[in-house]
Amino acid sequence: MKQWLILVSLLFSAITVLAEDFIVEEVASGFNYPWSIAFLPNGDYLVTEKAGGLIRLSANGKEKTIIKNLPETLVKGQGGLAEVMLDTDFATNQTVFITYAFGSGTSNHLKLISARLVNDELIDINELLITHPEKTTAFHYGARMAFLPDNTLLVSYGDGGSYRNEAQKLDNHFGKILRINKDGSIPKDNPFINNKEARPEIYSYGHRNPQGLLVAPDGTIWSHEHGPKGGDELNIVKPGVNYGWPAITYGIDYNGSIISPFKEAEGMEQPIIYWVPSIAPAGMMRYDGKAFPQWQGDLFVSALAERTLRRLDMKENTVVAQEVLLNDRKDRLRDVRTGPDGFIYVLTDSYEGKVLRLKPKP
Repeated sequence: MKQWLILVSLLFSAITVLAEDFIVEEVASGFNYPWSIAFLPNGDYLVTEKAGGLIRLSANGKEKTIIKNLPETLVKGQGGLAEVMLDTDFATNQTVFITYAFGSGTSNHLKLISARLVNDELIDINELLITHPEKTTAFHYGARMAFLPDNTLLVSYGDGGSYRNEAQKLDNHFGKILRINKDGSIPKDNPFINNKEARPEIYSYGHRNPQGLLVAPDGTIWSHEHGPKGGDELNIVKPGVNYGWPAITYGIDYNGSIISPFKEAEGMEQPIIYWVPSIAPAGMMRYDGKAFPQWQGDLFVSALAERTLRRLDMKENTVVAQEVLLNDRKDRLRDVRTGPDGFIYVLTDSYEGKVLRLKPKP
């Protein structure tokens, strides 16, 4: 316990609130709980709404177009339309990837599809992944995606809220990061491909609800996940590795009870950092733009509970300091991305959600 308290103390002593050297612009508003943003080659934006809408926003932020033919989404609890991501070859094939909850409130899954976006309509829809088994809760969907350098696709999936012990088992998708090919097939070098007792899509396990996922230029996979009451984690994801939930955790249950007396165990990976109390990390990006050269290579985390944007000052895959941004706005922040212009885009999480843009001060 003493060692834990010292580590928490050191972590918070590293937090700095520096002079903000940027301005915040409101690009657009009126989104129904926006969840993710992607940037189209012509300067327009794609914005998903948790409530079930996929919106094309014009580059000037003034025009919204509803994308047609989106499959029916389960909107309940934390479930809904989640992430949209462009194919690495979008300019030639117009393909997008979309994650969303589907089914009923008592029998549901996370689904991943690909589709071509043509004339503001989804066509040639393909189901690539459906998580198994079904769950009876509408919580902890994960639902983030990222491409690896070999063009395989990572997808995060949470523990369902009531299925946390399943995160330690390999015969299901709960509490896992999954890896598939772009056509939905299974890569032959997945870590558990030869284990007949394991789901072949599993890349890593022992996660709670991973909602930040990115791959750095050097191939490092970064993920963050919601802890319970305390214990949000930032991890470097490695194939076949067990990240411990719920056998080890730095958090406690919401009612104050102990989930596990252990914070570390042999064969289970420790987080790079953790947050106590929880900040509720909901999105993440690595900054590689040109508008803020002083932030090159840093990670940015959008937080719901803390209502801030955190900049993680990175040195050789180590967090050396943290800067708290946008704390004066008091907005729940869902997603954060670097735009093609090098500016930073943030989504606020509300029924009148906004797209914000951070630009250097003139």
